[in-house]
Amino acid sequence: MTENSQATATLAQANSTDMRAAIAQKWSKFTDQDVSALKNEDDFVTQVQFRYQLDRVQAQKDVDAFFRGRQL
Repeated sequence: MTENSQATATLAQANSTDMRAAIAQKWSKFTDQDVSALKNEDDFVTQVQFRYQLDRVQAQKDVDAFFRGRQL
């Protein structure tokens, strides 16, 4: 599974309690509703970038690191 497809599969699980908890633990500015509304990896990166005032490259690195740490 490629990293991008892994990220998409992980986001597809975003409605699970474990996934919401993992995202909330890493990024506390996301509510359950915010997580449920995420459409894809690009949307997730954009939201991390906006909420934490990061540049795009850093937000992408943070999201990639998060997905690498998740076992599907």
